Amino acid sequence: MTTSDKKTSTVNTVLEKLRALYKLQCIDIEIHKIETLRGELPLEVQDLEDEIAGLDTRINKIKNEIKELDNEILMKKTEILNSQSMIKKYEEQQMTVRNNREFESIAKEIEYQHLEIELSEKRIREFTGMINQNQAALEKTEGITSEKRADLDHKQAELDSIIAETKVEEERIKKVRSEVTEIIEERLLNAYTRIQNNVRNRLAVVTFDRDSCGGCFNAIPPQRMVDIRHHKKIIDCEYCGRVLIDPETAQEVADTL
Repeated sequence: MTTSDKKTSTVNTVLEKLRALYKLQCIDIEIHKIETLRGELPLEVQDLEDEIAGLDTRINKIKNEIKELDNEILMKKTEILNSQSMIKKYEEQQMTVRNNREFESIAKEIEYQHLEIELSEKRIREFTGMINQNQAALEKTEGITSEKRADLDHKQAELDSIIAETKVEEERIKKVRSEVTEIIEERLLNAYTRIQNNVRNRLAVVTFDRDSCGGCFNAIPPQRMVDIRHHKKIIDCEYCGRVLIDPETAQEVADTL
């Protein structure tokens, strides 16, 4: 039997359609209760995971910057050693010069290498200062990350505990929901979903109380009340669009859950 055949043969009267829709509404209420029990925890866990991911990225960036600065310092130290070697070489050459012109030329080279050493030492001090700043930022960021991870572990454990407590019941309810949606024709199911999405409390099928809609509480005309009780057609509230069902039928459905 195809799904289409099943729906046609299983739900073929207005009363059966109303019962199926109200049963679906009751099931959705139970699912909402479970989701409410979890509260904001799923969102809080997701937010913490995203925040920690961002902090980890920042930590890696800082570490890379420190590594690059360390490499720069090593390069400057190498340049200093090269300059010192050049100075020693030039000083030896000065001992063998034949005139003042050669002596002054070598003296300028020596002076230049001393300036290069001073510049490299200055850059080393700057790089060292930047490393110290990055180290402080790294320690602070790692501390914040550690606190966030502890908070995440706590909230994740709390969420896992709630999920574990409600898992069996949630799976049972969702299985029943799947079975119910299979017997509701697609047109009605789409209408039900549309109404749910358009109303604040997500109640798409409601009873009436004291001749008023159980969703928006507006008065229902007497003739419409009669039509609702006779189950000749599906009646919706002319104000809020919710499907209306008589309390007796609604209670019969609720007793079967």
